[in-house]
Amino acid sequence: MKFLQDILEKQKPLFEKGGKLEKYFPIFEMNETILFWTNTRTKSGPHIRDGLDTKRFMMTVVVALLPMTLFGMYNIGFQHFKALGMAATFFETFTFGLLQALPLILVSYAVGGFWEVLFAIVRKHEVNEGFLVTGLLFPLILPATMPLWQAAIGISFGVVIGKEVFGGTGMNILNPALTGRAFLFFAYPGKISGDKVWIAVDQAKDKLIDGFSGATPLLAATGAEGTHSSVQALHDAGFSAMDMFLGFIPGSWGETSVLAALIGAAILIITGVGSWRIMVSVVLGGLAMGSLLNLLAGDTSSPILSMPAYLHLLMGGFALGTVFMATDPVSAAQTDKGKLIYGFLIGLLAVLIRAVNPAYPEGMMLAILFMNVFAPLIDYFVVQGNIKRRLSRA
Repeated sequence: MKFLQDILEKQKPLFEKGGKLEKYFPIFEMNETILFWTNTRTKSGPHIRDGLDTKRFMMTVVVALLPMTLFGMYNIGFQHFKALGMAATFFETFTFGLLQALPLILVSYAVGGFWEVLFAIVRKHEVNEGFLVTGLLFPLILPATMPLWQAAIGISFGVVIGKEVFGGTGMNILNPALTGRAFLFFAYPGKISGDKVWIAVDQAKDKLIDGFSGATPLLAATGAEGTHSSVQALHDAGFSAMDMFLGFIPGSWGETSVLAALIGAAILIITGVGSWRIMVSVVLGGLAMGSLLNLLAGDTSSPILSMPAYLHLLMGGFALGTVFMATDPVSAAQTDKGKLIYGFLIGLLAVLIRAVNPAYPEGMMLAILFMNVFAPLIDYFVVQGNIKRRLSRA
């Protein structure tokens, strides 16, 4: 490492002010600070009260995402061979999933990284570290069948419109990965929602061509109209609570495993990178709304209203959103009390959207984006309340 550091030090004058490659300094700085520690202080949010710099902070999140990433790759292959009715070894299953997921990850980092570097060069500032997380989170919340060109458009929208137009990392009010997915949801709904996302069959040849078959648990639960409950519909579709907890179900390829999300949550909480207040309050909010809907459900109500509240925690993107999206250190609430309110309302809204909107059975994305907008307002009222209490004691 000393040898590499010496090489960088010799080349550094070329990129500093007055050097031949001055305008490309953000690229040099990006590589230098990824490889080595920096003694510069953080100038914009998220602010870290530690010797840990922002790149190391974001890399911790990437490490926490690895369990969901690796399991998601395996699950792609698992769903593929299950749909074919074929037996496969662990190596065959994981390799198939890897080859499906890796292009999405590479496109996300390449295209999103291009925009990050371009804006850094034009604005003459450092490359924003937040993209280390966004570049991996974005493909995780896409179907494995997503066309690469659409994924490129989605990450471009998320980085440029969701973050860079606000000034880059620390200035954005919306989670960039979710902003990109929301764009794809409304721009290309046929590729990111509904049964056809998960039914991967070449109609002309009547041949399975990629990794998913059948509906997701959420689609099965919301489609349980008529004679039986959502629980019975899940059972009929072959989805048990344990399968949903472990992640052996169809869905956006990186979001299915609650167990992997809990491992990531443990890493974030132990390292102090993720807010346990937000995670716990999101879960409590989801359970509260699910329980309330159970009380209000009648004989003629949609079956999903009477579905046990805990099942909402095991379905769709609830676990991934709770651990990695809602806790975004930039777009989330910043005060301790504000984090509790912010997270609780996300849980409430996520389950409410699922239950009352049959056209869109997943509510986590919209719930987080909605509360991103209100996070500054929540913090404002929390701070003002603290000021009033202090003044009353003065």
